[in-house]
Amino acid sequence: MTDVKTPINPLFLREEELRQGIELLFFAYRDFTAEPDAILAEYGYGRAHHRVIYFVGRNPGMTVSDLLAILRITKQSLSRVLGQLVDEGFITQRPGTVDRRQRLLELTEKGTELERQLTERQRARFAAAYRDAGAEAVEGFRKVMLGLIDEADRPRFPQRGPGWR
Repeated sequence: MTDVKTPINPLFLREEELRQGIELLFFAYRDFTAEPDAILAEYGYGRAHHRVIYFVGRNPGMTVSDLLAILRITKQSLSRVLGQLVDEGFITQRPGTVDRRQRLLELTEKGTELERQLTERQRARFAAAYRDAGAEAVEGFRKVMLGLIDEADRPRFPQRGPGWR
């Protein structure tokens, strides 16, 4: 059977549509981060703290090196943020089991609760948007987002099995 593809509609590639996509991303990010930013401000934290808490929560036992690779920030920047989170009891560090020089990171109970507070608002925003858009749009959004991130990071987001939506 011949693979028939829908012809490309160049309308979405026009300058105005591309600029609108950029602006939508800016506005979406602003609104997506507003509620967590307010919670973080109560602790004197910023978005860097949020990213560290989020990724350590998603990857318990991750190494500092792995976190640096995800965040693409300097060791100095991470050290400052991570130091605060450890000192204030949100994250614990322990030596690696194979390489004792590694530092493995995990959220404490306090860190897990903060991560839950920060993420629940963002999850609700995504759930509402996904519900309103429908399954096809969600898959299209996923494809667009994958297209925006560096190719090296795309394997982090494998396609789910049948009916994953």
